[in-house]
Amino acid sequence: MKVISKLTEKLGSQTPESLDSRISFIESGDPEDIENYTNKDVFINIYPVNNIRHINKFHEAVNKKLEFDSVYVSCCETLDNRAMRIKETGWLSILNPLISFCDFLGHRVIHKITVLNKLYFFITNGKNRPLSKAEALGRIISCGFEIYDVCEIDGLLYIFAKKKTLPEYNMKASFSFFFPMTRVGYRGELISVYKIRTMHPFSEYLQNYIIENNELSDKGKVNNDYRITSWGKFFRKIWLDELPMLVNFFKGQVNVVGVRPLSQDMFERYPQELQNLRVRVKPGLVPPFYADIPSSLSEVFQSEEKYILKKLDNPWRTDWIYFWKAIMNILFRGARSK
Repeated sequence: MKVISKLTEKLGSQTPESLDSRISFIESGDPEDIENYTNKDVFINIYPVNNIRHINKFHEAVNKKLEFDSVYVSCCETLDNRAMRIKETGWLSILNPLISFCDFLGHRVIHKITVLNKLYFFITNGKNRPLSKAEALGRIISCGFEIYDVCEIDGLLYIFAKKKTLPEYNMKASFSFFFPMTRVGYRGELISVYKIRTMHPFSEYLQNYIIENNELSDKGKVNNDYRITSWGKFFRKIWLDELPMLVNFFKGQVNVVGVRPLSQDMFERYPQELQNLRVRVKPGLVPPFYADIPSSLSEVFQSEEKYILKKLDNPWRTDWIYFWKAIMNILFRGARSK
């Protein structure tokens, strides 16, 4: 098969001689079928996960079967793959937007509505669901694998991963519109910061992977962050996604003005001296970024350090000045979140 030959060639650059004797091929979405395969160094499933009813249960079953550092290859049709397939069907191009909308409504929206969920899965058995690239990768990582390569083959995204840990068995992935994110707060305490979801489900598992593969922009943001949905970009631009953080404000976990609450992974990428300063103040709804408008990551560090030192010396006056500088920059200099 063309796909298998490409995959074997791909794996050949990662694994040495006697490759054929080290690979188990499977084309199934049933976790029980995994038990019929001998335990080898490489496990390849050429059955798209889009057609698997319980995707994570399948990944978890593979994890249980494999030894640590063994390779697991899976594939899926991403949203971009699906859009391209619809575009290339040969139908009138004028109908493509309508077809795409119906496909989105039928396979991405209906099954997330509680009253229609059971009916959807009864009719479809969970097959033919398109996944975002972020969700496909995030599910793999959540099930104990570390991704080391991805590639497109015949309209499908193939994911190359190695078993590194046991699965997390996460039953509360970020599918809901409102959800909490774990962030580093005052005195280093981990707090749940409430947000409107602007990223695809399971994106929270990709933080480290996407930083290493997409790199950070000059301002400390991830370049070409495909985890963010199209409507999520709009929500971020007008700060609507930050609105639920008012819950954290009323709980006393954040101030109006303060450094941006960071994930544990991002926090650990900051200089140690700045980490030590950050945990001495509460995070805030309005970060000093909007007052200083730094143009590089190093300037972001300098901006936060300057703010914190001033805050520790004169808390009320510092926040008052930074708040109004931020408001003026937002209104008249176009400072926006991305």
